[in-house]
Amino acid sequence: MRSFSFILAFLLSATCAFSQGVWTLDKGHSKVGFTVSHHTISEVDGVFKTYDAKFTASKEDFSDAVFEMSADIASLNTENEARDKHLKSADIFDAEKFPKLTFKSTSFTKIMGNKWKITGDLTMKDVTQTVSLDLWLGGPEKNDRAKRFEVGIKALGKLSRNAFGVGKNLPTMMVGDDVELRVLGEFNKPY
Repeated sequence: MRSFSFILAFLLSATCAFSQGVWTLDKGHSKVGFTVSHHTISEVDGVFKTYDAKFTASKEDFSDAVFEMSADIASLNTENEARDKHLKSADIFDAEKFPKLTFKSTSFTKIMGNKWKITGDLTMKDVTQTVSLDLWLGGPEKNDRAKRFEVGIKALGKLSRNAFGVGKNLPTMMVGDDVELRVLGEFNKPY
């Protein structure tokens, strides 16, 4: 009976260890990007090359998870040097005056299965707005070779660039107001 109790306690502690603590970003398997319409006939994709993120959780089911992310505006890349220079200028993002965008979640709610709703405060150009994203959570999985637990996320959502004062003088016929966000991330925690 004692050995059964020991095994049960070990399994419960291993299960809890999956979620508890700080999960750090694996940048080799992550991306922070966006899509916006151009002249209402096509779309332009971009990414932030320099960013960081982490999440913390103390509950086994991740229901108390807090996700934090920041991205350097100067690292914005749309694969067009002239456009990137304009996006970073005072006309659009004003990267010199407002070098970072930040996000910190205020709620992490399970919808069903591996689908969640994440809501939080996004700050760009000194403007903070509450945004909600659909989030899919994969894992956690145990990686014995790397001696760590791993989870993956995919977060998708939309925001209004005008609500943040981004390119407020650009007509929406030229650059759409709705910006689609796409965050892909793999996070890990040693065991």
